[in-house]
Amino acid sequence: MKKAIVTGSFDDLRARDFRFLEEASKLGSLHVLLWSDETIQKIKGQQPKFPQAERIYMLEALRYVDALTLITGHTERDVISSITAIQPDVWVVDEMGDSSQKRSYCEARGIAYYVVGEDALRHFPTTSFEADEDRPLRKKVVVTGSFDWLHSGHVRFFEETAALGDLYVVVGHDDNIKLLKGEGHPLFPQNERRYMVHSIRYVKQALISSGHGWLDAEPEIARIKPDIYAVNEDGDRPEKRAFCEKHGLEYVVLKRLPKAGLPKRQSTALRGF
Repeated sequence: MKKAIVTGSFDDLRARDFRFLEEASKLGSLHVLLWSDETIQKIKGQQPKFPQAERIYMLEALRYVDALTLITGHTERDVISSITAIQPDVWVVDEMGDSSQKRSYCEARGIAYYVVGEDALRHFPTTSFEADEDRPLRKKVVVTGSFDWLHSGHVRFFEETAALGDLYVVVGHDDNIKLLKGEGHPLFPQNERRYMVHSIRYVKQALISSGHGWLDAEPEIARIKPDIYAVNEDGDRPEKRAFCEKHGLEYVVLKRLPKAGLPKRQSTALRGF
């Protein structure tokens, strides 16, 4: 299989970045050459918003990423760092990262060069719900939420709940998020939020809710037929407990703890960060 590489800081990952990595992964086994905090400081003259440990955690959680190497010390934007022995078949960039220097570098070394166009990064593919005809060997777990500013805390929550069984995530639809949280919410439209959640490797399927209120996912839960409804402490609601008791679902409440070594994140605190 061909080897594709991408390089950069990958700081403050958004849906556009996820789409770029997905498109890059179509060209070969995807290896990310991630700039360290020190390298970003040298290249950009400032520290990243998110520390390298958190950036590594987020990137490695994406289903599109096969490997990651941290690039330390000084490197140039338009060359592949000499500290790695990777011999790529193709270097993938977006239009903003395209440069004649990169093109010349690849041409001189027999490396293919591919630019992902902006139009491709504005489209967020959808997936249809696939019901299991036979009862799976693993339990089914459902979680719900807005996931309006996807961060490392959400990824950790998915990682923990996926350990309980196959994870299905129901993302709140736009009108309901506005109903529950008020004007200015959500920051990102439902298709974009669903796409980002689905991109996390711990998630089996991601759906958009079609109900209303704190149990807006009730129609989707009826389709998924989960064994477990998992929430974190912030998401624990009497309505959810009563719903699970009525329908015979196990109700699991997890503590809201970050991955070891990472800062605690909250979506509301990241607005405008």
